[in-house]
Amino acid sequence: MEPIYQYAWLIPVLPLLGAMLVGLGLISYNKTTNNLRQATAVFLVSSVGAAMVLSFALLWSQIQGHEPYTYSLEWAAAGNFHLTMGYTIDHLSALMLAIVTTVALLVMIYTDGYMAHDPGYVRFYTYLSLFSSSMLGLVISPNLVQVYIFWELVGMCSYLLIGFWFDRKPAADACQKAFVTNRVGDFGLLLGMLGLYWATDSFDFQIMGDRLQDLVQSGAIGAGVAALLAVLVFLGPVAKSAQFPLHVWLPDAMEGPTPISALIHAATMVAAGVFLIARMYPVFEHIPSAMTVIAWTGCFTAFLGATIALTQTDIKKGLAYSTMSQLGYMVMAMGIGAYSAGLFHLMTHAYFKAMLFLGSGSVIHGMEEVVGHDPTLAQDMRLMGGLRKFMPITAATFAIGTLAICGIPPFAGFWSKDEILGAAFEANPALWGVGWLTAGMTAFYMFRMYFLTFEGPFRGNDTEIRHQLKSEAEAGEPILAFGPGAMDPRELEASHDDHSHDHHSEYPHESPLAMTFPLMALAVPSVLIGLVGTPFANYFEAFIHPPSESMLEIAEHAEEFNLTEFLVMGGSSVGIALLGITLASLMYLSRKIDPGAIASQIKPLYLLSRKKWYFDEIYNSLFVVGSRRLARQVMEVDYRVVDGAVNLTGLITVISGEGLKYFENGRAQFYALIVFVAVLGLVILSGVT
Repeated sequence: MEPIYQYAWLIPVLPLLGAMLVGLGLISYNKTTNNLRQATAVFLVSSVGAAMVLSFALLWSQIQGHEPYTYSLEWAAAGNFHLTMGYTIDHLSALMLAIVTTVALLVMIYTDGYMAHDPGYVRFYTYLSLFSSSMLGLVISPNLVQVYIFWELVGMCSYLLIGFWFDRKPAADACQKAFVTNRVGDFGLLLGMLGLYWATDSFDFQIMGDRLQDLVQSGAIGAGVAALLAVLVFLGPVAKSAQFPLHVWLPDAMEGPTPISALIHAATMVAAGVFLIARMYPVFEHIPSAMTVIAWTGCFTAFLGATIALTQTDIKKGLAYSTMSQLGYMVMAMGIGAYSAGLFHLMTHAYFKAMLFLGSGSVIHGMEEVVGHDPTLAQDMRLMGGLRKFMPITAATFAIGTLAICGIPPFAGFWSKDEILGAAFEANPALWGVGWLTAGMTAFYMFRMYFLTFEGPFRGNDTEIRHQLKSEAEAGEPILAFGPGAMDPRELEASHDDHSHDHHSEYPHESPLAMTFPLMALAVPSVLIGLVGTPFANYFEAFIHPPSESMLEIAEHAEEFNLTEFLVMGGSSVGIALLGITLASLMYLSRKIDPGAIASQIKPLYLLSRKKWYFDEIYNSLFVVGSRRLARQVMEVDYRVVDGAVNLTGLITVISGEGLKYFENGRAQFYALIVFVAVLGLVILSGVT
């Protein structure tokens, strides 16, 4: 298997070459390249497919016990400074390569159906391929500098993809918001990276961890300084993985095409933050205060995302906050030392969340046939309902993804989430309590989403709801979903008035095979992949384990398995999930509980959730308005002081020049008189003193 490792560099290079060739074609022969839509798509999909085959070969080799392989070459040298570049293939990178290439391939296949009529079809595929290459390069990077390079390339591709429809103001604003927010985190990452090099004289992950531990133990560096450097590095994952307080960009990023929502915001870019925490684990695990910060940041983010998702009506933004919440679980797991549990949830979540996002795109694709290409209408669940009979494949796969994310056994999400909650209970019962409550909210809002979208009567042709949604969008104020002033869906079954539409169909229809095939393919791991990490035989933990942990310690953990404890912990998480599902069915399926009435009774809490805890308003006041006010003050100082001083100097020069020219008349007698007056003045002045 050695030759496979020698050519592992082809995994990120193949998609990059594809993106470069097609990109050059778009620059040089734009019309011809755009006319070859299918050919370019097949070429780019094939490049990612080849990378996927090689990735799975490497994963299988690692499973079989092959030693980690690292190739490096000296990139730059100056005195004692030596910077190497290369690639590393170990258990973590092999797993991430398989996840990224699998999801990227299926998303690119799905794109052919979703973007079939978009004029930017070829450009979109080029961006997808470039993003895949950047993410794959990040995964195999052997040191922190190379990670940072690809980290920024991933951010650039995210900017391009979120703002793909840049002629739409919300998309243009969203990509700028994502860019600026991520720059905050990336600046912290850069400072932490440079600080760690100053302390340890290395960018290698394991060497940094070992040396930093020795320096702290010897007293050469204080524990507070080490914690500060670790937290600065953690700021990078906080922004990239949408953790509090840098989470605000993720829901706005839904303005990009849905395939990007699945690729970037479910399985790859947002997972890069969790991946970096795993790579930096040798540094973090020896700094308890940093681990505590990581754990509580993830815990609060999981709770925050779930509380906001409870009231979202845009199907993609609801899934975005769900992603934010699930990423919080992963970060919390890393913070409490549950390394394998966090990565296990990263893997399972990548598949079922990608399927959910692609399912939402299938729903939007079907709704656009009814309401037109208006995101206000096509993405709002209050205008959906009853889609299961029109889109059976989409509904079935969405239901599988919903059950998986809710942690219902035997679906994949149960095994990974339960492992995190079990580890949290051992580490800190308070963390477990918040995570357990979040699991119940997850089940509620996900089944709320499913019932509003796929069950009940179809509401897409109701003009009154359309007018309400348009009014809400124009006013910028939320209307209570099916509350006072909103029509109850039970009254809409026979209320399809005759009116003119600019649509192609009165009802939605199932998406084409190019879109449903990836959904069905992703449904398989969403059901089965969790079985590799059951507590009865945790093959995943045996494969993925912290660098500092030996196989003997892993075997000891396996022997400690307690069936009673598992049944209690698993039963509690399933119980709270079933409670959330029951409540959602009573409110949005059988309608025995009126959600509008509940929202009216707790309107402050409802608005807190609907307004996303007012983070956008707070950040706008503090940073946007504050920055503009500061800029105006700086401009005023520049105008009054800096420009004033320059202008005053010029004025003095002009006045003095104008005055002095009258003394230069060419008469010797006049010059002698001036000298005489000056001497006389000096004599008088000296006599007075």
